[in-house]
Amino acid sequence: MTLVLVESALETLPKQLWNHRAVQKYAKLRGKHPRFIVLDRSYHHSAMKTLKLGEKRGRPDIVHFALLEALGSPLNKEKLLRVYVHTINDYVISVKAETRLPRNYNRFVSLMEQLFEFGRVPPKESGKSLLTLRQQNLTQLMREIQPSHTLALSRMGKSRTLEAAVSKLTEEKKPIVFIGGFPSGHFSEATTKLADEVVCIDREMLETWTVVSRVIYEFERVVSVPQKRLER
Repeated sequence: MTLVLVESALETLPKQLWNHRAVQKYAKLRGKHPRFIVLDRSYHHSAMKTLKLGEKRGRPDIVHFALLEALGSPLNKEKLLRVYVHTINDYVISVKAETRLPRNYNRFVSLMEQLFEFGRVPPKESGKSLLTLRQQNLTQLMREIQPSHTLALSRMGKSRTLEAAVSKLTEEKKPIVFIGGFPSGHFSEATTKLADEVVCIDREMLETWTVVSRVIYEFERVVSVPQKRLER
């Protein structure tokens, strides 16, 4: 299964905010130019008021928690999971299965800043890269992967239990699941058009990392990953 965190609230500070007082103060504290700093609502809230789609931006913690859930799962340990992060401004991060991210949030942010600066982590001179970054929109990523079925999870979709939705995925050769990597709002129309089906699994909004963990577990359960791991 391929999991894509879509329209994720992970980006460096937009140029239009570099001269904002709050940004300048934070950049001085960090000892970095604003272009090398990850946008974070906790620190840049006042500067973000004029940003387009501001309510969907500046939440790198969502990606952090969701990736920890995905990469730590038995499904990933069995190399049955591929993970990508698509950002709100059309960058794609490819995540190797063996990647072990920092548990500490500040260290994670520093890692993402390194990724945006150099395009890969570790940098080229350090050997094999576990994370790679490229400018690519979701349509281009889909053309590259060529999925057999794409499921998008959204409250705007057709009501269906997660068990039923995931059971259908296990019958596919190359299934993809879209999960929003943003704090509020819905998928863009362009994203929705790329999905074969859009499904709502709960009447209330669930946190991204909760949905990630539940989808992965359901998939593991249907393909008997827990039993197989215990029988070895």
